[in-house]
Amino acid sequence: MRLSIVIPALNEAEHIGSVLAALQAMRRRGAEVIVVDGGSHDATPAIAQPLADQVISASRGRARQMNAGAARASGDTLLFLHADTDLPDDADRQVCAALQSGEHAWGRFDVRIVGHARMLRVVSVLMNLRSRLTGIASGDQALFMTRAAFDAVRGFPDQPLMEDIEISRRLLFLARPACLRGPIRTSGRRWDTRGVWRTIFLMWRLRWLYARGASPARLAERYR
Repeated sequence: MRLSIVIPALNEAEHIGSVLAALQAMRRRGAEVIVVDGGSHDATPAIAQPLADQVISASRGRARQMNAGAARASGDTLLFLHADTDLPDDADRQVCAALQSGEHAWGRFDVRIVGHARMLRVVSVLMNLRSRLTGIASGDQALFMTRAAFDAVRGFPDQPLMEDIEISRRLLFLARPACLRGPIRTSGRRWDTRGVWRTIFLMWRLRWLYARGASPARLAERYR
């Protein structure tokens, strides 16, 4: 399998360099790295250029950016990584091992949220447990899938929020996800900025509203 790592980015100059630097060993092992910029006003594209195989531009919106990256990817396995998230050193090997058996067509990693609040450890554990029980993954968990699975569900839905939840639902019709223990490490900046409990309440409320049929566009306004 050849792995293509797609990273949507918007004004991520603070994080993108270190995230891409950590992927260089995987690039040497054959992984492809594609950064999809959504119109950054900072140095994100310039920082990414020497550390990625491709740096492309797309319309702003995580789903649109990830779909644009997938369209340019040459790999038969796709991994979608947030620009403030670090993969384990052997993530490429973990993904290939999980998919080669044929039991799984997609999956995600356990996540560890890194921030100031101690409660984030509990949040991480509960997030990973919920995902194992429901089969629904969040974008923070570095979704990966075969190209065939991605094409079968027609990629990410063109919506401004909950695109990770929706593609997980669609992928569940193909197979249960491979839940890799990793873990990956993602920035807890939104938790630190908004407050842990406030963010927990907000995210659960948005999920509940989405399950009841609320418009992703309206939910995106509430999220912002």
